[in-house]
Amino acid sequence: MIFVGVLIIFPLGWTLYLSLTDSHGSVRASSDFIGLGNYTTVLSDFDRFWPAVGRTVYFTATALVVEMVLGMMIALLLWRPFRGEKWVRVAILLPLVATPVAVGMMWRLIFDPNMGFANQMLSWVGIPPQPWLSGQATALPTTIFMDIWQWTPMVVLILLAGLTSLPEETDEAARVDGANAWQRFFLVTLPLLKATVIVAVLLRSIDALKTFDILYATKGKGGGSFHEVETLNVYAYGLSFDYNEYGMSSAVLIIFFLIIIGFMWILTRRRKGQN
Repeated sequence: MIFVGVLIIFPLGWTLYLSLTDSHGSVRASSDFIGLGNYTTVLSDFDRFWPAVGRTVYFTATALVVEMVLGMMIALLLWRPFRGEKWVRVAILLPLVATPVAVGMMWRLIFDPNMGFANQMLSWVGIPPQPWLSGQATALPTTIFMDIWQWTPMVVLILLAGLTSLPEETDEAARVDGANAWQRFFLVTLPLLKATVIVAVLLRSIDALKTFDILYATKGKGGGSFHEVETLNVYAYGLSFDYNEYGMSSAVLIIFFLIIIGFMWILTRRRKGQN
């Protein structure tokens, strides 16, 4: 526990210290203590910081909602045994095997506007080619689709584990009372599964908030030429490794850390309320 604590406390403490200084150029260079100056500068940046916050929230919320809905649908389909069920489960879990960078590069080739397979499929049904990752309006939704493709299986695993642990007597009793499939799901299954759903939301939302690999692999520095997919992670990375503004990037990361902690606290309280 001491070892794990050091691994967490030291980087966090060092980042907090840097956020209170004007550190730039090199973390070993001399720096002056400026207090909350970096936080004031970052919070007043309406050109990069607040748009990055908006993209982070949009990315997380959209991916989370779609993944939870799709994950629940797939988990319900896999809940009852059927022929070939093992092969179907293996196929669904395949996206989890690949690393996010590999997934990003794969979809970058598929969504290539000139020779990508996605536009070729659209041409077969008479739809004009789309810019996908190269368009300002389509880049962020396209990266959200990539995240959904890779991480929906994780939600399926969590929800399927919760479904298999539910008692069958309640569903059978509702069936005997004449409840249809929708009524049994919304009035029996979903309330019993609520704690598991909150766990899935907690784990997946934290991962979505921290998404960096796919965004950087597909759009590069700054989240694209017009910062179209620049989330807080990409913004902080750019401040650190592109501009060497370690003090400001540390302030962004501390603010981001507080946002994640607050979100975790809210979901944890809701989960405890369900127990």
